[in-house]
Amino acid sequence: MKNIQIEGLIQELKKKSIEEDVKIWKRVASDLEKPTRKRRIVNLYNIDKTAKDNEIVIIPGKVLGTGNLNRKVTIAAYTISEQAKKKIKDAGAEIISIPDLITKNPKGKNVRILG
Repeated sequence: MKNIQIEGLIQELKKKSIEEDVKIWKRVASDLEKPTRKRRIVNLYNIDKTAKDNEIVIIPGKVLGTGNLNRKVTIAAYTISEQAKKKIKDAGAEIISIPDLITKNPKGKNVRILG
């Protein structure tokens, strides 16, 4: 059974990639097309270790709440666990949906894919 929501997101990413001539959205779309069990899973400690302050990170998969976040980053992910959401908010970081990120930053400038 196909998930209509993710199919729409994948189409939007591909369309924006062509319109803006940007490879990052095509890459995220191809990662989201993979089966659920092959999608990326990233823990907060990975984001804290890898991301820089004030950076935008996108996770084409799920963010889990293992570890702590001590950086002020903007996180866009397909799904985020409730524990991770709480820790992200407590750290003063921002959560944004992938469609909102595409709208605010169509060229994908300063966006890093993690996972």
